[in-house]
Amino acid sequence: MDIIETLKADYKKFPVDQTYSIYADNVYFQDPMTKFRGLERYKKMIQFIQTWFLNIKMDVHGIRQEKDFIKTEWTLSWNTPLPWKPRISISGWSELKTNSENLIVSHIDYWYCSRFDVLKQHFFSLNSR
Repeated sequence: MDIIETLKADYKKFPVDQTYSIYADNVYFQDPMTKFRGLERYKKMIQFIQTWFLNIKMDVHGIRQEKDFIKTEWTLSWNTPLPWKPRISISGWSELKTNSENLIVSHIDYWYCSRFDVLKQHFFSLNSR
């Protein structure tokens, strides 16, 4: 299994039908909102996104791998299920570390904006309908 090709395919269909077999059982996840350990918790987070966010789109700007390190750059956008359905967009990057079995053991997301910037988009979005 080519992990880069799998990631590209997963990003295209995110958050639907993700390939969880590329993650270690004790995978560590962190982003500006949360951090936790465990594949089951990771699956629940993806399920939450799939259930509550509308019109989700993940644009990948780049993926590169060096030994046990993968960096992806992306923009994630969605409509929040508020009455005015604001369009939210977060650009950032992920740093993924793999083990000797080529499984992802750490997935850390970084954003190019603050959590407050994301909150403001819910009320001052130019793209809301």
